[in-house]
Amino acid sequence: MQSLRNHFLLAMPHLEDPNFAGSLSYLCDHDENGTMGIIVNHPLELTLDVLLEQVDIDADECPVRDTPVYYGGPTHKDRGFILHRGSSEPWDSSIQVADDVALTTSMDMLHALATGMGPDTFMICLGCCGWEAGQLENELKENTWLTVEARPDILFDLPPEQRLNAAAGILGVDLNLLTSQIGHS
Repeated sequence: MQSLRNHFLLAMPHLEDPNFAGSLSYLCDHDENGTMGIIVNHPLELTLDVLLEQVDIDADECPVRDTPVYYGGPTHKDRGFILHRGSSEPWDSSIQVADDVALTTSMDMLHALATGMGPDTFMICLGCCGWEAGQLENELKENTWLTVEARPDILFDLPPEQRLNAAAGILGVDLNLLTSQIGHS
């Protein structure tokens, strides 16, 4: 099995599940036990300062207080996941997903962000996506998703509403022209 870690998962246009319709997910882990990812193009009407206040962290001096918080997926909606550029080294609970992308779930990063000591490039998401072993592979066979190797510029530098089409562009695909019948005869 080829790992899809550090890949984008693009929802096909016919995917109507409200949790995933129009979504671009970043896959943080994929192995024989299952898959874990974060939706990266659905900002919530919530900003970092409000989130910090909800977890009793002083946001008065937060230099990135207006940073949007994203809907990361339907699993663990009460947990925060921070995707960021760079290394996972200084944070309590992190995994290095790719050379230049890490995922952190620990409060120490929220404290650091509140004081301007966090990473320069980051995305905070509430919730994540999870697939049991074999589940994502079956959904891929059913043409529910497309996959492509992730690029940090799409993940961190583009506005959220441009990310899905930019990821499709890597494949040379216009999602508006696709149907659920691709690959079927």
